[in-house]
Amino acid sequence: MGCYVLSFQEIDQTWVAVVGGKGMHLAELARIAGIRVPVGFCVTTDAFQRIMAQAPSLDAQLDRLSRLKPDDREAIRALSAEIRRTLEASAIPDDLAAAITRPLARLGEHAAYAVRSSATAEDLPAASFAGQQDTYLNVVGPAAILQHVSRCWASLFTERAVTYRLRNGLDQRKVHMAVVVQRMVFPRAAGILFTADPVTGNRKVASVEASFGLGEALVSGLVNADVYKVRDGQVIAKTIATKQLAIHASPAGGTQAQAIAPERRQQPALTDAQVVRLAQLGRRIEAHFGRPQDIEWCLDDDGFQIVQSRPITTLFPIPAAGDRENHVYVSVGHGQMMTDAMKPLGISVFQLTAARPMYEAGGRLFVDVTLGLASPASRAGLLDVLGKGDPLIGDALRTILDRGDFIPSLSDEGPRAAPAGGAPPAPPAPIATDPAIVTELIERSQASITALRRDIQTKSGPALLDFILADIVELKRILFDPQSRQVIMAGMEATWWLNEQLRTWLGEKNAADTLTQSVPHNVTSEMGLALLDVADVIRPHADVVTFLRHVQDEGFLDELPRLAGGREARDAIQAWLNTYGMRCVGEIDITRPRWSEYPTTLVPMILGNIEHFAPGAAKRRFEHGRREAWQKEQELLERLRVLPDGERKAEEVKRMIDRVRTFIGYREYPKYGMISRYFVYKRALLAEAERLVRTHVLREQEDIFFLTFQEFHDVVRTHQVDDQLIRQRKDAFRLYQALTPPRVLTSDGEAVAGSYRREDFPAGALVGLPVSAGTVEGRARVILDMAEANLEPGDILVTPHTDPSWTPLFVTIKGLVTEVGGLMTHGAVIAREYGVAAVVGVEHATRLIRDGQRIRVYGTDGYVEILP
Repeated sequence: MGCYVLSFQEIDQTWVAVVGGKGMHLAELARIAGIRVPVGFCVTTDAFQRIMAQAPSLDAQLDRLSRLKPDDREAIRALSAEIRRTLEASAIPDDLAAAITRPLARLGEHAAYAVRSSATAEDLPAASFAGQQDTYLNVVGPAAILQHVSRCWASLFTERAVTYRLRNGLDQRKVHMAVVVQRMVFPRAAGILFTADPVTGNRKVASVEASFGLGEALVSGLVNADVYKVRDGQVIAKTIATKQLAIHASPAGGTQAQAIAPERRQQPALTDAQVVRLAQLGRRIEAHFGRPQDIEWCLDDDGFQIVQSRPITTLFPIPAAGDRENHVYVSVGHGQMMTDAMKPLGISVFQLTAARPMYEAGGRLFVDVTLGLASPASRAGLLDVLGKGDPLIGDALRTILDRGDFIPSLSDEGPRAAPAGGAPPAPPAPIATDPAIVTELIERSQASITALRRDIQTKSGPALLDFILADIVELKRILFDPQSRQVIMAGMEATWWLNEQLRTWLGEKNAADTLTQSVPHNVTSEMGLALLDVADVIRPHADVVTFLRHVQDEGFLDELPRLAGGREARDAIQAWLNTYGMRCVGEIDITRPRWSEYPTTLVPMILGNIEHFAPGAAKRRFEHGRREAWQKEQELLERLRVLPDGERKAEEVKRMIDRVRTFIGYREYPKYGMISRYFVYKRALLAEAERLVRTHVLREQEDIFFLTFQEFHDVVRTHQVDDQLIRQRKDAFRLYQALTPPRVLTSDGEAVAGSYRREDFPAGALVGLPVSAGTVEGRARVILDMAEANLEPGDILVTPHTDPSWTPLFVTIKGLVTEVGGLMTHGAVIAREYGVAAVVGVEHATRLIRDGQRIRVYGTDGYVEILP
């Protein structure tokens, strides 16, 4: 016989599978000194499982439920209602009913109670299920309590709760329902306390929402709440709402809404002193649970009572600094056009590769810019570079600086420490505009990668990990080669110079956008054009095209030679993969699946190229861009020559155009070299992991993705692995995937949002950063996953961000809108190269623009209009 009822005093954190998240948290709350919790007990999951077991039809119903898709709303609605009816119709056995009602004799048989669901996956750190099951208030009498316990059991299968579990991969059979029964509180006021600001994430600011009567009015959205912000024991902001209604207990049981007397509607529900006292209680609760809490409270004649506390799961984590100083962090992912969560192996390899320390939080990487902002000598340059890359980052940093109290200003007076090795180096001599410099840099990188591929083949065990660590040193030497950096900076500086001078002399906006079309040595734009050439090889062979339309297996390349023209098709695809197959969406994370590993990813793009383009499109497109750039150059030079001192100005501009066209394409190459090496590392690491699977050290090959590089090194050396750590990392990664990383984050946890501070755009327009000139109008295609892209010529791609892997789609579109990006990020560079009008950094573009809407993109002026 199971244990059907437990008092709060009998429960601790080890009982969560028996009393659910809410029951466990209430029992923990009751243990905290100074925290009052309404008395009560828990009906355990043993009772729920007994009821489930006595209804044989539930087994088949749950089988059917587990096979449904999350978007199959009608089937979910019908089947979940059927399960709820089955549960509510199940009679509670006499011994179970007696166990549930026995505590009422002690607590008051005719008192009023709140009956609350408490699911075993609810209110836990990794998932917030708030409000997905039911709560019943002012329940009086043993019979009514038993009826409402049954309703709580059934509420595990509401449509919303079932859909949530389907979406999050949770087994419907493994989530069980406990029920909390508590004495009712009849409060003067009630509401919610967040111990961290739920909007900004600031952990030092508590947020209190309050209304008259029961808190259910506020939780369910029936009334507007007073809102108070508390920091360091003071109310720093408050908004007093006009409160029309309050919910109170009904004499007949249940609750009822009552109008608030007109003279009380604008009175605050709490005094400032009460708000501060409540925030102090919240800090005590937060300290007990060790993380920010979302707390439901009520105020009666004896003070505050706490009726619920759960972790706030939507806060973005804070990088660990190891001190109590203030820090400001800037997102790495926004600069890399990859804001998705990364797995631990991907994070650690990127950290090993980086030129400066990077800090992990929420599966993302950040750089600490505090010292750079604190020093007047470096502050302006840092703001200029980051602001040019992404104006929203620049503005967020200025917002923090303008507060004046978060970052102390360091004195630049006094002797400066010379770098190791003596006096500071002299600035490098200006680099000559010589194409041979770029060619030599590329050849050196390719030779180094060839040597890596050869030498790594003989390595295994700890020697392999040591070899990769040594090669990362070589990778960093190439990535941060001074001459390579000079070439990149020369191209960027020439771009900025042309845009500034031509705007000053000719009133020409963003002239460099056209001038940088079809430049040499841009390995990313060449990739998109090369896939057009692959389509040219396949297009004449109808059997191959038909075969590709139905491809699902990753081994399809081996099947192609059986078809007429199939060998040529296979060779063309394989040659493309040999050059570009190490790339993929989110490629800075070494764990991401590469095109060479999953070549089916390419098939829709190849088929789209076959359908939408004529033979020779790649060459025509490149030549068209080169001709447009040349014509723009001639036009600008002619206009300059008629100005005062025109010949000199024309000569300077011509020199800078040559410089930008010589160097700007190379900017994409270092990352290509890095990703090429990453893929070599990945293949070797997976081969090592496979050996460990065969010897039963690892359960699965890809478990290594949830270990850092050093942790995997230790596993290879010791043949010991912490399976629980891997499971915890997998759970954390699922949570991180749901979080949106901020561009700028402080050590207080505040996500500081920047703005463009512009007024030069029409009302209703969506503002962003202009990165590729032109004004285009077309159908918006809102695409969140590149694998689902189905674009036609003339479409405008709207997406969160684009890294180099999206380049093959750029040959089809005429406009680009992204939520993330800067002037020199990959999407912007390729858009200019292909002559695609583009605006990046348009916040919430994928939510504000609907798929299929007609929009107009102003790539020169930096805004987007949604057309009627």
